[in-house]
Amino acid sequence: MLQFFKYVFATLVGILVFFILSFFILVGIGSALSSDEKVVVEDKSVLKLDLNKPIAEVGVENPLSELGGPFSGNENVTGLKDIKDALKSAQKDDKIKGIYLKAENPQAGWATLEEIRNQLLEFKKSKKFVVAYGESFSEKGYYLASLSDKIYLNPAGGMEWNGMSAEYSFYKGTFDKLNIKPEIFRVGSFKSAIEPFIRENMSDSSKKQSAELIGAIYGNFLTNISNSRGIAVPVLKGFADSLTIDNPKAALANKLVTHLGYWDEFENSIKKELSIEDKKNISYIGVEKYVKSDVTPEDGDYNNRVAVLIAEGEINSGEGSDESIGSDDFIKELKKARDNDKIKAIVLRINSPGGSALASDVMWREIQITSKKKPIIASMSDVAASGGYYMAMGCDKIVAQPNTITGSIGIFGLIFNVKDFMNNKLGVTFDAVKTSEHADWPTATRDMTEFEKSMIQKSVNEGYANFTSKAAAGRKMPVEKLRSLAQGRVWSGTEAKANGLVDVLGGIDDAIVIAVKAAKLKEGDYRVRYFPEKKKPIEELLGKMMGNSEDKVLDRNLGELSTYVKMYKKLMNMGGMQTRLPYELIIR
Repeated sequence: MLQFFKYVFATLVGILVFFILSFFILVGIGSALSSDEKVVVEDKSVLKLDLNKPIAEVGVENPLSELGGPFSGNENVTGLKDIKDALKSAQKDDKIKGIYLKAENPQAGWATLEEIRNQLLEFKKSKKFVVAYGESFSEKGYYLASLSDKIYLNPAGGMEWNGMSAEYSFYKGTFDKLNIKPEIFRVGSFKSAIEPFIRENMSDSSKKQSAELIGAIYGNFLTNISNSRGIAVPVLKGFADSLTIDNPKAALANKLVTHLGYWDEFENSIKKELSIEDKKNISYIGVEKYVKSDVTPEDGDYNNRVAVLIAEGEINSGEGSDESIGSDDFIKELKKARDNDKIKAIVLRINSPGGSALASDVMWREIQITSKKKPIIASMSDVAASGGYYMAMGCDKIVAQPNTITGSIGIFGLIFNVKDFMNNKLGVTFDAVKTSEHADWPTATRDMTEFEKSMIQKSVNEGYANFTSKAAAGRKMPVEKLRSLAQGRVWSGTEAKANGLVDVLGGIDDAIVIAVKAAKLKEGDYRVRYFPEKKKPIEELLGKMMGNSEDKVLDRNLGELSTYVKMYKKLMNMGGMQTRLPYELIIR
């Protein structure tokens, strides 16, 4: 017995020592991460723009992500704001002589790429060089690389040039096999968000809108590359139709790239640009480090601020997260900005496919209240559709990129009848007592009556009428015209501008300029603040220890299968009426 207690005591002491050591290690790491890092930019530096990472509106810096374990919840995410700030600073910084663009396969949407591309074009006005190197280029990667002075492609690499496609996944067969019956309630002939549940392929209307959408995005893609490379649009389109660009030599012969070469040859070309010796290393500096340097001190009156409020992710009621917009959290941040006298105008930056109709309407109301107190301008990113557009339509002006996915003004309801699944597959049956005939309505464990279904459809119809009437008022157009543009139809930013759903084609900076003018601020006499602000590394570290991002864990453990697991989770969490983009639209 004495020996037993001795082992127990030793174990307890060991655990105590482990926790004490862990505490001091974390304090040390925290101190290191929370200290202000002094970044010095050397002469003849090259800004390394690595865009092969995930790109979001606001960056996520987790310097310990490579350690694994509790530190690996999220990989580093590059912030669009950081990229644009770095490019603006580098344009004026005499120590930065040019840009090395690493953009083989950017993990971002087309509107985000448009923002970066436009900022790179602005940088080129400085007459500094922009050069790109890739072992291979996706079409997204080449869209950015195409504006470079020199484009190096590895001679053993490859290049994607085969046009764009839009793909949906359909689950009707799965539901049929499981004896699960989706009950669908919708308004709008184009509301294809529900098609994956009731069809095995795309409807004619869904094909029509998808073809026109990617056609518009593809047209913008070809036009901008044509302007950069001096190759006519029909010729570029012909390359894709005939699969002409099937190897690096073909890319060079057709002037899509300027050089075939390996990394050492590419670096030698940069050294010649910098006029440095072959043996000397090039001084590269990445975006994350460069934005920490003090090359561009902040100007403008601290008491005159433009707040950029980020709304990114799916929309739901209650609290949000890094991947979702929670109506409670959003309203709290919007009220702070509205009641802060130092904030003179607000830009609402939206990147959302929609979600809960109720949450969208609740946030729209707060946006309307805000617009009566100070200017609020919507800036659409990659997607601002359904609930995302619901938010935008409450603003004074709407700004979108030509390739922003928007519209989808429609509404639907979805309930899964699992009675046969539970009975036939699992042997579970249900019985109940109730005080009224419809006391258990709506329900997923019995067949609803036609009357009960009609009541849900009535609610969906009322929701659609509410959505479209508010959109018509916001766009100052007759409701009949608005409804002809609605019905769940998805538009590109270019199409939305042409039909009156968007006011201005442009990016976040254009929206800020409009907000500044609306607030009657003078140029250079204001500061821009983003909310939520980028977290410090120590905050990210603690966040990873407290709980990993579930989506990232799924991606890491399941690979491509994680897409279907996440789809299942979304289905199970989808309650109430939805204002949502056509389900999981993937443009390749």
